[in-house]
Amino acid sequence: MYFAALLARTEDGWEASDTELDDVETLSDLAELAREASPDDDTVLVLIEQEDSWFGVVRIDGEEDPRIFVSDAAAAARSSYGEILLTDELLGRDPGDDVDLDALDLDGTEDGENESENEDDVENEGAVSTVNGSAEAVPHGPVGDAGILDDLGVGEKELRSLSADAVTEIAEALGASEVLETVR
Repeated sequence: MYFAALLARTEDGWEASDTELDDVETLSDLAELAREASPDDDTVLVLIEQEDSWFGVVRIDGEEDPRIFVSDAAAAARSSYGEILLTDELLGRDPGDDVDLDALDLDGTEDGENESENEDDVENEGAVSTVNGSAEAVPHGPVGDAGILDDLGVGEKELRSLSADAVTEIAEALGASEVLETVR
């Protein structure tokens, strides 16, 4: 189950709106959707949460490039909404890098090795997920700008420690929990 909301900061405080991500295919699409929520180029936060799995925060400040934080890249990579956030830049790759699929040991066996002998090794190497159309190693754990909400009262350490109901906890810290609940 997913939940996605936009929080737009205005002169009068935060305004929330739920958002439909079905037509969003890229980070640019998501940024455009967020900018439409704030005609005055104020700060807009896109909060996305997949219950008990991962959450993401995208911050749009006017025409600046989006800033992104994802709590668990490997979990998000298994989600169509998560894949939107996991850009090459966020994952530390050069755009257009092609992965040599022959070099990846995707099934845990190589050169006739017994599959059960390699099973533990494969689990500990990190997730191999499809991101932006190609198989890539995606790190477990948080990626992106953990200081994304520092100036709004949610520090890096606090953001990294959030878990199950992160979107609600972020909204509470911002003083926007009441407006968020109207769209939940």
